[in-house]
Amino acid sequence: INKDKDFEIIVGSEFKTEYDDVIGLFLNEEINTKVFAEVVDEIHAQGGLSILAHPYRRYKFPERLIGQVDLIEGFNARSAIETNKRACNLAKSFNKPMTAGSDAHCWFEIGKGTTVVKSNLFKELKMGEAKIKGSESFYAVHVFSVLIERVKRISRCKGNRTIKNSFEKRL
Repeated sequence: INKDKDFEIIVGSEFKTEYDDVIGLFLNEEINTKVFAEVVDEIHAQGGLSILAHPYRRYKFPERLIGQVDLIEGFNARSAIETNKRACNLAKSFNKPMTAGSDAHCWFEIGKGTTVVKSNLFKELKMGEAKIKGSESFYAVHVFSVLIERVKRISRCKGNRTIKNSFEKRL
């Protein structure tokens, strides 16, 4: 499909675990578990790279697990400046390569966080040769998308209760 030799498509996904989010890059198969260690193991079993996404956004990541991931997201456009600084410091203190991401939920956020490589993406990421850069998204956009997610979650919960209640009434 892709005829541009300079355009590389990377299969990846973000997984919510008990210790926050993990990103897997260079994946070949779906990963269904939500357990941190199992997600990272499955990513590695596929020959992929694991990234600790936006550490400190929700809570402090257990440092004893840092050795399991390949990279740390040092910049996330949806994270606060101080949170990104802490993420960079975490990566530096454990000598982990860094990535940057937009975490875009709206089209105009795409490209706010970028990881720049010269030629071999996998190698440069793994070896810490990639450069990261970016600018924070407007906080109002983040608040708006969080509200949308909460409304969706509430709708799903109410929908499940309605379905369950309807089913119980039939019995």
